Amino acid sequence: MRIGFGYDVHKLVKDRKLILGGIEIPFEKGLLGHSDADVLTHAIMDSILGALALGDIGKHFPDTDDKYKDISSIYLLTQVAKLMNENGYSIGNIDATIVAQRPKLAPYIEAMRERIAETLFTSIDKISLKATTTEWLGFEGREEGISAYSVCLLKKTIDKKA
Repeated sequence: MRIGFGYDVHKLVKDRKLILGGIEIPFEKGLLGHSDADVLTHAIMDSILGALALGDIGKHFPDTDDKYKDISSIYLLTQVAKLMNENGYSIGNIDATIVAQRPKLAPYIEAMRERIAETLFTSIDKISLKATTTEWLGFEGREEGISAYSVCLLKKTIDKKA
């Protein structure tokens, strides 16, 4: 088994869609980034890549490469899932938290879990997602941005030397 940790943050701005866990969330602001800026999916990708000791998403999908401009983070997660499978691992479980003062995310958590589980070729009971506020403290509390944290446990499925 291998454990990984991921963290991401993006600034909230007007005139952008808010995408979290591959789901579009109705809100007056969205996250600024080279891709769709899905902080949750980015944190999950980094936790998986960290568990595999393969660097981070910036190494695999650099923001200096125009082919990743406005790309879906769920698509990028499929690429990370392929790396995970090629290295002989599968998801044991993922536990992730989104930190945002607004919007309220509880109505969207199950859809995000389903989308992430489907993308990672695993069952929904292995994907735990939570959302919290900061009680108006910090950049999340001032609604300047949203952050996400993720930990994952990967299980060895095959010996890649075999």
